[in-house]
Amino acid sequence: MKRILQTLLLGLVLLGLFMGYKTLQFKSQQIKVAAVALNPVGEQVVGRFAKAVTLQTISPEKERDFDSLAFFQFNDFLKTSFPLADSLLEKKRFNHFSHLYKWTGSDPSLKPVILMAHLDVVPVIAENLTDWKQPPFEGKIVNDTLWGRGTIDNKIGVIGILEATETLLSNGFQPKRTLYLSFGHDEEIGGLRGAKVIVEHLKAQGIEAQFVLDEGGTISQNIIPGIEKDVALIGIAEKGYVSLELSIKKEGGHSSMPEKESAIDILSAAIVKIKRNPFPAKLAGPIAGFMENLGPEMGGINKFIFANRWLFEPVITGIYEKTGSGNALVRTTTAPTIFNAGIKDNVIPQNAKATINFRIMPGESSSSVLARVQELIQDPRIQITKGRMQSEPSQISSTESNGFSTIRKTVAEVYPNALVAPFLVIAGTDAKHFEPIAKDIYRFSPMIINPANIKSFHGLNERIAVKDFKKAVQFYQQLIQNSTLE
Repeated sequence: MKRILQTLLLGLVLLGLFMGYKTLQFKSQQIKVAAVALNPVGEQVVGRFAKAVTLQTISPEKERDFDSLAFFQFNDFLKTSFPLADSLLEKKRFNHFSHLYKWTGSDPSLKPVILMAHLDVVPVIAENLTDWKQPPFEGKIVNDTLWGRGTIDNKIGVIGILEATETLLSNGFQPKRTLYLSFGHDEEIGGLRGAKVIVEHLKAQGIEAQFVLDEGGTISQNIIPGIEKDVALIGIAEKGYVSLELSIKKEGGHSSMPEKESAIDILSAAIVKIKRNPFPAKLAGPIAGFMENLGPEMGGINKFIFANRWLFEPVITGIYEKTGSGNALVRTTTAPTIFNAGIKDNVIPQNAKATINFRIMPGESSSSVLARVQELIQDPRIQITKGRMQSEPSQISSTESNGFSTIRKTVAEVYPNALVAPFLVIAGTDAKHFEPIAKDIYRFSPMIINPANIKSFHGLNERIAVKDFKKAVQFYQQLIQNSTLE
């Protein structure tokens, strides 16, 4: 017994020494770059952004509610607001409202870079209008903050990229590498008539991009536990999307004579079973990279745990599971979103339907989600069908590529106090459509997101500080120069 205890103690000592060594070797991944002079951004630029917000380019759920007038107005706005881009760059439109600009580089042997954004926005719920502190479509600037739908998602990308382009054109800048600017008009409903069609055109032209940059990650401020500095989160992958509709038909009747089970009972029990058996948590590639880059910037026990993820993964995933945003980073999520049954309080319905939305982790698929749900329910009375809108998890882009290095460098130049880390985007973007023509696709919008404004995505009081928008324009200017001169 004594020898066993001595061996066990020796093992623990060696384990402790190894873990301490791993912690000491857990070095910072951040880079240092020389300061650069950034072009000032005038107030007229802010005025054009405000004007863009007033144009109600809404992608509604029902096609009959689509307001083409607002999109035609946005076409005119782009033409008059950015005359150099309009006249000097090659332009194409797709399905009337999606735009592709080509800025031809001096060296045709170099693969082009593609910068993306989308000009459509989600609707504003009419009954919530009274909860907006400023009207969502008036582009008001109050206390140095621009309010309105699209300020964050995603007209900041459209206007920021075009303002940067217009300034560089006016300064006589000539790229060595060709640059494409792609602006879809239906990202909020899947991008099938915008980004997808643009990609089909580029693929037909034989285009293979050096890298693509779309929306996704942001500059996180006071959100990541254990990190005091701002963090630029560069999305290197995005989760997939599928909704499953569960339906059942069973004899109904009068509520005074209920059977043991009704359609509602059966369907409710199935949903409870699915919710009580979540998908397994795991630290997928993008999240491992996130920890590799931010762990060394933490102190004490946090650094120790992240340096030894091989041992503490259950602890880490357990911590992440405690919040909705953290849970979304470590597993395929399950969210019942629609339940329909019944028309009268004293009638037991014959039919019941429910919709469950899943956001799929890399390594899984819509088919594996369906198979798991079928296995959990195991009830032939319930019909399960996939929803119309679905996408598989994206490929994972490299953090060793020219594209990632260029974006990281640009962040360091424009936001010198920010850390940089790869990230998993939990929502969907138009970037997924570009996989046929690009191996490396990144998702990052240069804007500050903090606890005060994070819920305004698709929600109430969407807004951005004027200084943050100006900084975004400078970021795109610097990115264009960094990415097209080599």
